[in-house]
Amino acid sequence: MLRDPVDFLMQLAQEYGDVVHFKLGPQHVFLVNNPDYIKDVLVTNHCNFLKGRVLQRMKRLLGEGLLTSETELHTRQRRLVQPAFYHERLQSYSQVMTDYAEQLQAERWQEGEILDISSEMMRLTLRIVGKTMFGAETDSVVQQVSEAISTLVHLFNTLRLPYSEWFEKLPLPSLRRFDAARNQLDSIINEIITNRRSKASDQGDLLSMLMAAQDVEGDGNGMSDLQLRDEVLTIFLAGHETMSNALTWAWYLLSQNQEVEANLHAELDGVLSNRVPRLEDIPNLKYTGMIFKETLRLYPPAWTVNRTVIKDYKLGPYVIPASSVILMSQYVTHHDSRYFPKPFSFAPERWMAPDPKPGLQYCYFPFGGGPRRCIGDGFAMMEGILLLAVLARSWRLRPVSDRPVVLEPLITLRPKNGMPMRLEKR
Repeated sequence: MLRDPVDFLMQLAQEYGDVVHFKLGPQHVFLVNNPDYIKDVLVTNHCNFLKGRVLQRMKRLLGEGLLTSETELHTRQRRLVQPAFYHERLQSYSQVMTDYAEQLQAERWQEGEILDISSEMMRLTLRIVGKTMFGAETDSVVQQVSEAISTLVHLFNTLRLPYSEWFEKLPLPSLRRFDAARNQLDSIINEIITNRRSKASDQGDLLSMLMAAQDVEGDGNGMSDLQLRDEVLTIFLAGHETMSNALTWAWYLLSQNQEVEANLHAELDGVLSNRVPRLEDIPNLKYTGMIFKETLRLYPPAWTVNRTVIKDYKLGPYVIPASSVILMSQYVTHHDSRYFPKPFSFAPERWMAPDPKPGLQYCYFPFGGGPRRCIGDGFAMMEGILLLAVLARSWRLRPVSDRPVVLEPLITLRPKNGMPMRLEKR
């Protein structure tokens, strides 16, 4: 499980079916790979579950942000954050996305150059989330936040290990680096919040919206500085880490499937000609959207979701004991041939129908589901389609090695050792 969790879970599901029991140390874990059961846990009976151990451990990094908070606090925070992702806000976000994608290719991309596309997409999505989150803040501040978060993500695996609660106070080098990076992150974010509080002006960005939000349906108050810090970090991490990985996998898949790539170019040429895409173009970029959706099926950045059972829970013919962990893997279910014929094939056309299997909504759940579904799913789909459209309009990307790409399943699903590719001008 620790050495190769994706392969381990795939083998369990293939050999034992929809519900598989195993133990990690003293912890009972139930891998669930049935869309009806997944919906039951995430939606129908969500109140009988808390976030699983991994996300509980992530509180060391994200505090009580939307990703980790529970019950009434989560409901309140979601009310306060939700307006930042309303449709009327997407126009300004879309302009930032296309502007920065244009800048990236103008300033950094040259014919024949070999670049790590994973790093390039991280740079691009980092600048986008930095601008939409912090607005007037400088790129150097955004870069400092990113570097600290990257350090924390890589060190987080130590805190996921069984029994890590017992040794996390020991003076281990990895834990010291984790604490140092977290303290640096807190210092940067707290300084930004303090400066904004002193100016009391609306900068037109996400941080200004979060600072001005009032819980009119609840206590009428806004967020404390600590809660602001937690939500800023949560949105910042989710807003660039997951998207950069999804775009990297999309470029990889296009490079391996040149017929799909040709169809993409034909759509972009037909819809856009020589201009930059706009938000209103998205309904006409249907094939581009199918490519991005299929990428999220094959390589879902959020590749697992887990819940802790509060009290004994009946799931189909089984009773799951209290305190057990229910593990649901987007990667495993997205590769199940019962729901997706030829599950390892890159086939965007499978999304020409709105649902691959009517009635089985949770055979595909890249953004989770239920009341804890990713709050930025609309932002993510818009960003994925627009950035692919801007860059693929002018470029083809080709791998520089025939070695198989290796998965690195950390908090998100990354390509191990990056994704070096050669740029070819169309």
